[in-house]
Amino acid sequence: MAIYAFIDGQNLIKGVEEQGWKLGYEKFRWYLKHKYVVEKAFWFVGYAEQYQRIYDRLSRSGFDLIFKPTMPVKKGNKWELKGNVDAEVVLHAMINYEKYDKAVLVANDGDYLCLAKHLMENKKLKIMISPNRAKTSGFLTSARIPLSYVDDLRHILEL
Repeated sequence: MAIYAFIDGQNLIKGVEEQGWKLGYEKFRWYLKHKYVVEKAFWFVGYAEQYQRIYDRLSRSGFDLIFKPTMPVKKGNKWELKGNVDAEVVLHAMINYEKYDKAVLVANDGDYLCLAKHLMENKKLKIMISPNRAKTSGFLTSARIPLSYVDDLRHILEL
């Protein structure tokens, strides 16, 4: 049985950092492999040259990186790089649909509800892992999507 993971990398890192800790990439990949038997793990992220060392580390940890271009966006008084990957996650989940039997989605954004419901209705959703229980979209919790929370795994996944 082929199991693929589709990870909104920005959502995951931000969700963990908002809780005051850092994710061990190798530990997370190990967890996906041993807990859910994930054979392919796609990590979606906006590309910024200054993070190349992190991308190299993610790749060495066993993640297949899918990049999206970023744009500078002003938030308050400062500029941030924005590279929204939601559409890419959904697109790749559908492009690869026939290649996997089950999917693990890693995100807490309500924009993934349609994908999660489609996978669930077709018995292809193994689980959705939310990076931050407190920030999980009400759309996901009210739809009875099978959810797990990275917060509960801090003792295993923290760097």
